[in-house]
Amino acid sequence: MKPQNINEKALTGMLPEELFSHLSLDKPFRAKQLFRWIAAGHANFEQMTNISPEMREYWAQNETLYSTKITQTLRDPDGTIKLQISCADGAAVETVLLIDHAGRKTACVSCQVGCPMDCAFCQTGHLGYTRNLLAGEIVEQFFHLERQAGKLDSIVFMGMGEPMLNLEAIRKTVAILTHPEGRGLSKRRITISTCGLSDGIRSLADDGPDIRLAVSLTTANEKLRSELMPVTHSHPLKKLKEAILYFSEKTGKRVTLEAALMGGVNTGEKDAEELAAFSQGLSVHINLIPWNAVPEIPFTTPSSAETAAFVKMLESRGLNVTLRTHRGRSIGGACGQLGKKSDK
Repeated sequence: MKPQNINEKALTGMLPEELFSHLSLDKPFRAKQLFRWIAAGHANFEQMTNISPEMREYWAQNETLYSTKITQTLRDPDGTIKLQISCADGAAVETVLLIDHAGRKTACVSCQVGCPMDCAFCQTGHLGYTRNLLAGEIVEQFFHLERQAGKLDSIVFMGMGEPMLNLEAIRKTVAILTHPEGRGLSKRRITISTCGLSDGIRSLADDGPDIRLAVSLTTANEKLRSELMPVTHSHPLKKLKEAILYFSEKTGKRVTLEAALMGGVNTGEKDAEELAAFSQGLSVHINLIPWNAVPEIPFTTPSSAETAAFVKMLESRGLNVTLRTHRGRSIGGACGQLGKKSDK
């Protein structure tokens, strides 16, 4: 059951044809005009100068352009920006702008309020789950970040929540952001990350959207992964590997396998052997992410030497490996750190 105050009619969550119908417009081009203004990041009707003043005034009084608002902005010295965003029903989510060493800007957006997956090493998983976000609430995260930092290069569905549990809203978000009459973001610049829901991976392969896939694997040891990531009980590694293979064969795309490295937990020789065995026969790239500390979660970040040794173990087994650098840790904006407990 949806909260009573949830706003499903925010214009940011509509495609041009939906705007045309919802606003009872006389000509389709007027819907495209409005869609372009929204895609350009304008958060009020007054700035939409090629639309009549009467129409703008009527919309301002009777329509909801944005259903969310920024309630907190945090900036890390490395350029990372984290926004806490409040929804119409009072739910709060966080979204992050990441800037890499080449200056490329990526929006890391949330798709759920909280997360039901309960991964042991993730702050969001310890918050519990409230609801899925609407497409408009996801789109607005992207536009909020663009107003903070200028035009963004890419978007990743790697924030709060499990994207495969809200795949229809993800599909709508992608349709809006890639629409040629609007933002026109390339699908090659879009990545969805899952903790391993194999049915969602297959659905993505069969029905799109045609975007990149990352899988949070963390470990290829069934017992350890079950302890760290409860999703393994219902989606065991064999089933997950079959889904990844299906996705690559169906789409022709290489998949990223992500591993959050925890000191003394999943960085040993046996871990490298099992990860190499899991990767056998798959078109994958390994993305290693040293665990980012979260208060009250009893893991440690591996030392530089421990991490470097693990990278060598994987590379010696013929794997293609990237080691992610820490970004946004001082503001709780790094991988696994999103979400904060209520102040009540």
